[in-house]
Amino acid sequence: MTTMKNTTQILILFLLLVPFGLAAQPELPQYSKIYDPTRDPFSDSIAALNLARKTNRRVLIEVGGDWCSWCHVLDRFINSNRAVTEALHGNFVLLKINVSDENGNEEFMATFPKPLGYPHIYVSDASGSILHSQDTAKLLDGKHYSVDRFLAFIDQWKQK
Repeated sequence: MTTMKNTTQILILFLLLVPFGLAAQPELPQYSKIYDPTRDPFSDSIAALNLARKTNRRVLIEVGGDWCSWCHVLDRFINSNRAVTEALHGNFVLLKINVSDENGNEEFMATFPKPLGYPHIYVSDASGSILHSQDTAKLLDGKHYSVDRFLAFIDQWKQK
């Protein structure tokens, strides 16, 4: 009886979560989740490009670090806005690259246009060609990231 009750509760919980997309969200690769000074950006970029080719997406390269308060603001903004989260991950493979005193990833970053500040984002096609360099300050509306500006950016640079 208890097993049947537990199974029923789990099924109800699953059915409640599905409409909100929580049960269907694929797990993001580790390189999409955090700025990690110990990760190899060359290996991560190869993995991200392979995934982009497989899924017909582009790569959004987000450069920053745990030291960067605006990087945390951007992460909270993306994660708290469902439309932004879905549009971003539906159209791009997110690749986070750490730049910090501990590891500036200078060799990797030498291949990119110089960022104006952090966080900074680049758009790459699935072959690795940089298509766009974006100062994230242009996605702000006052002191907050703008859902409309971010969605317009995604729409402009997604794979057509």
